[in-house]
Amino acid sequence: METYFDEQSTLAIGAIKINQKNPSEIWVGTGEGNPRNSLNTGNGIYKSLDGGKTWNKMGLENTKTIHRIIIHRDNSDIVYVASLGSPWGPNKDRGVFKTSDGGKTWRNVLFINDLTGAADMVVDPSNPNKLYVAMWEHKRDPWYFKSGGKGSGLYITYDGGDNFIKVTPEDGLPKGDLGRIGLASATNKPNIVYALVEAKENGLYKSTDGGKKWTLVSSKNIGERPFYYSELYVDPKNENRIINVFTYLTMSEDGGKSFRSIADYGNDVHPDHHALWIHPEDPNYIIDGNDGGLAISRDGGANWYFAGNIPVGQFYHVNTDKDFPYNVYGGMQDNGSWVGPSSVLKRGGIRNNDYQELYFGDGFDVVPYPKDSRYGYAMSQGGNVGFYDRKTGRTRFVKPNHPDLKTELRFNWNAGIAQDPFSDCGVYFGSQFLHFSDDCGESWVIKSLDLTTNDTSKQKADISGGLTMDATNAENHTTILAIAPSPVNKNVIWVGTDDGNVQLTTDGGKNWINHNKNLKGLPLASWIPQIQVSEKNEGEAWVVANNYRRNDFSAYTYHTIDFGKNLDSYSR
Repeated sequence: METYFDEQSTLAIGAIKINQKNPSEIWVGTGEGNPRNSLNTGNGIYKSLDGGKTWNKMGLENTKTIHRIIIHRDNSDIVYVASLGSPWGPNKDRGVFKTSDGGKTWRNVLFINDLTGAADMVVDPSNPNKLYVAMWEHKRDPWYFKSGGKGSGLYITYDGGDNFIKVTPEDGLPKGDLGRIGLASATNKPNIVYALVEAKENGLYKSTDGGKKWTLVSSKNIGERPFYYSELYVDPKNENRIINVFTYLTMSEDGGKSFRSIADYGNDVHPDHHALWIHPEDPNYIIDGNDGGLAISRDGGANWYFAGNIPVGQFYHVNTDKDFPYNVYGGMQDNGSWVGPSSVLKRGGIRNNDYQELYFGDGFDVVPYPKDSRYGYAMSQGGNVGFYDRKTGRTRFVKPNHPDLKTELRFNWNAGIAQDPFSDCGVYFGSQFLHFSDDCGESWVIKSLDLTTNDTSKQKADISGGLTMDATNAENHTTILAIAPSPVNKNVIWVGTDDGNVQLTTDGGKNWINHNKNLKGLPLASWIPQIQVSEKNEGEAWVVANNYRRNDFSAYTYHTIDFGKNLDSYSR
């Protein structure tokens, strides 16, 4: 399998469009278009004229996320780009951009406000100058997500973007604030358009007159989590056959009145779907992109084939052990935690069956025993952690509780965990407290007070989502992210939090010093995802910080040799 974009400065892609009149011309919009808490933003739009061998950046560097690209049917120099913008705060480079000179210059033809971006955009199959655009007001904080607002709405242009008309409740859309909208038009009957609308009551709406008037088709069985999905596709030869792309794939054959599942665990298709393609001449040929990879159906979704030759995955963490050859461990987004050899002492090289799954869920850190790689700890989202035995395949759930059973523990989506350097069976784990187990997770003690700011205004994960509640622990905040025990002195432990604290104990947890004010140039309450300690000097450590979740895309790194009294900055 050949790759085409690995040498570019970002790997986060939100849109791909191939010029149908010249397939060697490919446009790529960067930045993930489904803004969950762990999304990666991009740095503009790229263009290739040789089928992906080489690329040129064509501007729009500050759009952050590009989710749709449309090339004009009759004039390839005209390209429309739908930018969601930064999910983390205000920016003006969002909405719909248009070029008429192949990307040399761009004009923002639809802008509502600095929190509203273009979430979807489709073109009338019979008129390349008529576009439907879904504008979406949304804002993400490290501790909260809000979908919906006055800026959201459905817009139509008939003149290639010179003018836009907003569809109103008088035209059939729901009253009040709207959220994300997914759009689809029927190729065989262009006047039929569908809109999946997030509102006070989410609904699937249909227009039979090219978007002038809309009617509610259904408010049931139309999917969940609009911010993460909201994509519809219409059979190019049957306007009543719709595929709805969300946690599962569902199909309607009656114009959206009812849906049935065509891809789920029952037919071994991984959930959480984000991309779909229907062959324009053979609608039974469907390609689906999901959190598990690529699935292909040749019979309209009755049966699916998993494309196992595409080596893709998103790793949150990578670790190694001391075996020979050493093993590589990692946790993947929505694909569990795995271990496999770095190399093999046999012919044929590394094979799929050399890899072993250790734990499921959103895979994060894996901590193998230093002296015996048979055992270790694997973690998934929201503080779930298991003690695994690679030989037997058994996993024991070892997530700690507070001793009084009344105090609620706050675990980050990607919680902090660390091996005790002095004991294989010792492990540190972070909520708002530092937990320690010396018996392989059978029991835990708390070795700190609350090490976070404990800012209650930032503890809103249970009500997050805006118009549609989305409480999945993803917005858990005021939590521990990084734990770094010194291998030189067992009493020295560093802790970093998601709200800017860099805590240090030199007496095994009895007393703690917060060094956050020594991080010169770092805005207070920034994210501290990594701390690395020296293997030789007990007072030496490196601290990594970032603040992009509050719309600050600078990089911050610090170094100390005196237990944090002085933290030299290498930031930019």
